[in-house]
This record gives sequence, structure tokens and C-alpha cells, in this order.
Amino acid sequence: MSLAPTAPLTLRGGLRTILAPFPSPAPTPSPMPRPLAVICLAAGLGKRTKVSLPKVLLPLCGRTLAASALAAVASLQPARTVVVLHHQKDKVQKSLQDAVGGMFARLEFVDQGAPKGTGHAVQVAMQALADFRGDVLVIYGDCPLITTATLQELCALRGSSPCSVLTAYPDDATGLGRILRDDEGRFCGIREHRDCSEDELAIDEINAGFYCFDSDALRPALASLTPNNAQGELYLTDAVANFVQQGQDVQTLEAADAAEITGVNSLADLAVARAMMQERILLEHLSNGVLIIDPTTTWIDQGVSIGADTKIQPCTVIGAGCAIGSHCEVGPFAHLRAGTVLEDHAEIGNFVEAKKTRMGAGAKAKHLTYLGDATVGAKANIGAGTITANYDGVHKYETKIGARAFLGSGSVIVAPSEIGDDAMTGAGAVVTRGSKIGASEVWVGVPAKKLKMRELPPRQGQAMSKDKP
Repeated sequence: MSLAPTAPLTLRGGLRTILAPFPSPAPTPSPMPRPLAVICLAAGLGKRTKVSLPKVLLPLCGRTLAASALAAVASLQPARTVVVLHHQKDKVQKSLQDAVGGMFARLEFVDQGAPKGTGHAVQVAMQALADFRGDVLVIYGDCPLITTATLQELCALRGSSPCSVLTAYPDDATGLGRILRDDEGRFCGIREHRDCSEDELAIDEINAGFYCFDSDALRPALASLTPNNAQGELYLTDAVANFVQQGQDVQTLEAADAAEITGVNSLADLAVARAMMQERILLEHLSNGVLIIDPTTTWIDQGVSIGADTKIQPCTVIGAGCAIGSHCEVGPFAHLRAGTVLEDHAEIGNFVEAKKTRMGAGAKAKHLTYLGDATVGAKANIGAGTITANYDGVHKYETKIGARAFLGSGSVIVAPSEIGDDAMTGAGAVVTRGSKIGASEVWVGVPAKKLKMRELPPRQGQAMSKDKP
């Protein structure tokens, strides 16, 4: 089930909404009261995207759609997690195993075969869960905005009922199943859009497609499914209808924010979902004391940590897998790629790109620089136009730059190379592959050679020692 995005974009719509109240990040979930298994449906073709990449592997702020959905449920610490695949299953399985496999106690993959509806997909997953008893939570690989808090509440709501159902009130319910209720407001069924009467089409509460089932109740309900519909498919909604027909209560939970159940069916949907996810990420960093000067031009991926009192200047891109300490400054027009770490008080300035680089405390690279596969010591200064040439066309190599080193403007450091503590390169120096510049040495020229020892002012501790009698 995929709900097309309808919620308005707020943060990027102007400063009026940036200053509006927003919810604090959800607290760490409490342990689930019953054993939990998760079924993630990710077998769809995604024809409407018109790209060769499987829909569930479309990128969304540093993760794929399916990885984002699974990351939300990982915090609930399920005992078993089964992902139902089919289209390009090997590619999808490898991607998800690499991205989120470490988040789960047990992550499993099953092939649905020729897709025959959501009911069929859950039947296949339950075969893998034949020995499981407890809550079974059904989520979707193309609904990346669902939150841990909502899923936890949905599971807790089930109680002694056979099932709990997530509902929502989107701005546009076209194409979505409607929630049917009796005169007293009790849930009494789900009607698919194409089967609705005129009166039922006026219902604005829709089925979000997320469910929590009692495993013992789910198995016979699945066994009773029949393909009595125009598509000849097995619908999971019919399993819910089975409970109602037996006179059992089904619990419903309204999603606090309809955006959570946004599904991605096209690249236009993906663009809207990305804006929603980006807004969520930025608001969380703002609430944690990160000074983002212009959120409308700042892009930060999921899984990025940033310390309080750090300033992010406009037109900055920070990729997944980056960690930034406190009292740092990044940008404007900076690009931090995966594996980059900035220790406290480090600075990355305008038109600087860093990839898999660690900047020590107080280190600076302020202008027009590329740092790849580098370790930069504390308080080192990287001059404008400096490049670590880390790639020889086949392999990538590391550059080590010592504490308080000073690299002159336009320096090229061909990796692997080492630059010692307090060392210096002259402007335009080309440090050739395999060079080792010793502590306090000054190297200049093309290729760079040792010129002299650097004259340094005494550091505070040294100056104090000279004053002693």
C-alpha cells in the first residue's frame, strides 16, 4: 500500500513556518510488551518510477526507501524481521543487508515469487515465521516516513484484539481504501476505493496499510483468503474483514501526521518525500542546538551527528556517515561526504570537499580544498587550493597531516604521504607519492624538497619552562 504524498511542505516554504512550533524528537522506545516480528513488503516492480533501479532502493537523504522504513522499526528491537522480495531480489537483499543488517537481531529475506497481492506476500512471510508467536507488524518498503513512535503505539494498541489498524486523514483520499464505521464509531471494515459507493467515497478516513496482528489470529485469517476480486489477488484487508465477521474487535490508530504514511510511486512522489524527510532532519538538529543559518539551502542526510553550538553556513551538503563535533563551522558551499569526522572546533570553509577525512580539534580548511582519505591533526591549517591526490586510477591511499602543520596555498599532496607535526609546505608545492615530511620541516617546490627547519614560536608550555630558574 502506498499513499501518495499530499501534505504541504513547510520548512522550505518560508521563514513563517520555520519558526512554528515543532515536536521534539521521540524518546527512546520502551521494550515491547510481547515478542515482535516485522514483515516488510518490498517486492513491487515500481513501474511508475520509469527507472531501472528497484523502487525500494530509490535514494532518500542518505538511505534507500526500504532502509529508511526498516530503520524506523529497528528501534523496536524485533526478534525477527522478514523482508518480502521479488523484483531484482538479489540486488535489494544485498543493499538492505549492508545498510541495516547490523540494526537487527535477525534479518531474513524471502522471495514472494510472482506477486499475488498483499495477503499472498504476508502468507509467504509467515511461512518463515512458522515457529513465531507474538505481535506481527506489517510495514512497507516504499513508505519511508513512518516513525518509530507511531509503530510502537500501533503495537501497544492491539492489546487482546486480533489486530490493530493504522488510519489517516489525508488531504486527498483518491484511490485509497476507506475505513468503515458503524453508528457508534466502531470499526467495521475497509472498502477499497473502486468498490466504494458514492457515500463511502465521501469518507475521509483511509486505511494506511500498516497493521499489527496477533500471530495466532493471523494464520487462520490468512488461510481463509480467496482471490474473489477483479485482480485475482489475495488482499490483506480481507484478513481484517475476517475478524470483524467473527465478531471480534479491531482497534484503530489515527496517524498524528498523515505525512508519515506517504508512499512513493513515482519520482515526483520521491521528491516530495525527500523534502519531508529533509525537513524532519533539519528540525531535529535545530532542536539539538545546531545553528543552521539557512535551512532552505542546507542538505543533511539521515544518520549524521552534529554537536551543539556548531554553525552550518548556507549551501552546505552533509552526507550520511558524517560526524561533526561541537563548536565547529561548516560552509558556506561545503560538501562533507561519507566517513568525514570533524572534532570539536574544527572548521571546513567555502568550496571545500572532504571525503573519509578526520579533521582534528581546531583544524581548519577554509577555502577551495579537496581532502580525501586524510587524517588532519589538531590545529593544522590547510591553505586555499590544497588537494590530497588520493586516487591513482585503481586504488585510493591515505594522507597523514600532523598537528599544527601548515600547508601553503595550492599544495598538492600525492598519497600515500605523511606530513609531520608542525611541518610546512610552500605555496604550490607538489609533495610526491610516498614522501615523509618530518616534524617541523619546510618543503617547497615541484617536486617538493626539504628547504629548512621551520622556526616556531614556543608553545605556552615550552615558554613557561624557559622562565624557570
